[in-house]
Amino acid sequence: MPNSHPIEPSAAWTELAVTDADWDAASPELLSNMLSQLVLIRAFEEFVLELAAEGLVHGPAHSSIGQEGGAVGSCIALTSQDTVNGSHRGHHQFLAKVLTHLRPEGIELTKPVPDDVREALLRTLREICGLDEGLSHGRGGSMHLQWHDAGAIGTNAIVGGGVPLAAGSAWAHRHAGTDAVTVTYFGDGAVNIGSVLETFNLAAAWSLPVCFFVENNQYAVSTHVSEVTGEPRLSGRGPGFGIRSWRVDGMDPLAVHLAMREALEHMRSGNGPTLIEADVYRYFHQNGPFPGSAFRYRTKEEEQQWRRRDPLDTTARHLVRRGILTLEDVADSRQRAKALMVELGDVILESRPGGKAKERRIRPVEWPDPGFVDEGVRGDLSELAGITFTDLDDHPGPIRESKFIEAVARVMARRMETDSRIVVLGEDVHRLNGGTNGATRGLKERFGDRVLGTPISENAFAGLGGGMAMDGRFRPVVEFMYADFMWVAADQIFNQIGKARHMFGGTGKVPFVLRSKVAMGTGYGSQHSMDPAGILATAPGWRIVAPSTPFDYVGLMNTALACDDPVVVLEHVDLYNSVGPDAPGDYDHYLPVGKAAVRRSGAALTIITYLAMTQHVLNAVDEVGVDAEVIDLRWLDRASLDWETIAASVRKTNTVLIAEQGARGTSYGGWLADEIQRRHFDWLDAPVERVTGGEASPSISKVLERAAFAGTEEVAAKLRQIAEV
Repeated sequence: MPNSHPIEPSAAWTELAVTDADWDAASPELLSNMLSQLVLIRAFEEFVLELAAEGLVHGPAHSSIGQEGGAVGSCIALTSQDTVNGSHRGHHQFLAKVLTHLRPEGIELTKPVPDDVREALLRTLREICGLDEGLSHGRGGSMHLQWHDAGAIGTNAIVGGGVPLAAGSAWAHRHAGTDAVTVTYFGDGAVNIGSVLETFNLAAAWSLPVCFFVENNQYAVSTHVSEVTGEPRLSGRGPGFGIRSWRVDGMDPLAVHLAMREALEHMRSGNGPTLIEADVYRYFHQNGPFPGSAFRYRTKEEEQQWRRRDPLDTTARHLVRRGILTLEDVADSRQRAKALMVELGDVILESRPGGKAKERRIRPVEWPDPGFVDEGVRGDLSELAGITFTDLDDHPGPIRESKFIEAVARVMARRMETDSRIVVLGEDVHRLNGGTNGATRGLKERFGDRVLGTPISENAFAGLGGGMAMDGRFRPVVEFMYADFMWVAADQIFNQIGKARHMFGGTGKVPFVLRSKVAMGTGYGSQHSMDPAGILATAPGWRIVAPSTPFDYVGLMNTALACDDPVVVLEHVDLYNSVGPDAPGDYDHYLPVGKAAVRRSGAALTIITYLAMTQHVLNAVDEVGVDAEVIDLRWLDRASLDWETIAASVRKTNTVLIAEQGARGTSYGGWLADEIQRRHFDWLDAPVERVTGGEASPSISKVLERAAFAGTEEVAAKLRQIAEV
């Protein structure tokens, strides 16, 4: 008979509960502070629901009423240096962190609320209502609340989307030499999402000081937690990843507080991440002022059972029982908080002219200017003001031929040598003599823990890099081994990193560089061969560079690393072993943003291209003998495209061909052709012509793969066709 024995996880998993003795041992100051935050947050949330019922909140109003105990009990233990982010249902998390930052000693609700607290509540209310003087000028609204000074780094509308970003914040805390921690709040729905579980693993592997705080409010919209998992005790996820975990009654703020204190001791001692599951209950439906029972997915009896455990009432009861406050004090504090919210409402609201009795509207002066709509999608590049830019024609040093891949590794080494903020991370970047293509050769040996080999989890490590960038103390360079892997990390790339600056008001910085390669022709098939330029060009927030020579790679990478916007640096495997012009030994030169290169002058035809296709185009032009002007774009994003060079060429040749390797469906040239025809219609003698690959992605078969993408042969054929017209 085989022998069986139970296996115990290495990380402890405990349930923490408190008694009246624990409440008696708690200081009056702590309990009074808890109550003041609970009262203010409850009054704030009730007022938001009142506005939502009147149609004065545009978009969702995800109420946290009933869940305040988890946020207050945990945040009240934090410092201003600690950071938090949260979910779409994040008003209570945000406000608890802000109130603790502003008044760590507490707020006496028997006295007038301090001006700084009043102003914070007003700015938050304005943001939820989408108003100009809100925290992000109304762009974030209810689901995107951020105030960096308070350590509130952003609530998030994507379920689980903020969790990888929180890991990046925690990494920054640790590597900056502080004992600060990050708390990331999410719910029972997010705990089963891939990005969250990936981040559990990454945080545990790297011992990051991040607390995964699960607000288990029992329902994902209308679906009960027991319906979607075989283990509804969600804190059980933690030990499976080696994470110290607690389960606690989230309706009991003191129990949450004591669990958080234990978690903080664990994290501040350098023992890695923690997980706290707080069982809470949202009194209302997913969105709006109606209870869940109104939608028949739960009963009124269930709701009443949870309401009898209300965290505000529980805290007040113990304060009264201990003689710290009277029932009248509690009632008076709640009334003061309600009156405060009415006062704040009067600042932004007025009677609707010609409306019904008591009908209100937002004061027109409160709305943002519609002209502000696109400001801050990217920065103004003022951070580059002190840089001297040079190109091949005005570079002061010698120019010689060198190997492309050597430029890739050497410029990164040079920048890491001169800028200690730069951190490189990705799969195998620390091994194999520089990763799979030698692009990071020698970096691990020289820069140690600034070169991080990651698990195979693009969502987690891309988001972690995003969190590092938004923290501001580091400049991450993330490598995706193949461009196709951006789909695995699409939420972090498009919804988080790309949108963050604009979404949170347009002033934040996101100094993030993403390196990835196009691998057409390598036999790696449909899922490792895409050219992502056409997709990335549709994404707001990103800048895109596509270097085709060693000189360009150095100059463009240096500029990307100096830029405070997220930048994708596209590489092509065909270029790695190619040779081209370079400034040997000079890895400190910069190419300007938005400047294309004219690789060949001509008068009969303008050919616009980029990356490895540039050489194919030049070869085809020589083969056919056409008098073509060849423009290598270098910068591909809409904000950085060199329209001046394109316009000058179009006015000279009156004919345009856009040539690219990739598939027709995800083509970069589609939008570019449309834009050229709109801008320069009067200068064109014919519609813009295009060369692309086919509809299908490249296959494994050598013959089918070659048939799927474009090269010299296809460009030459198109040139001959144009010449015959």
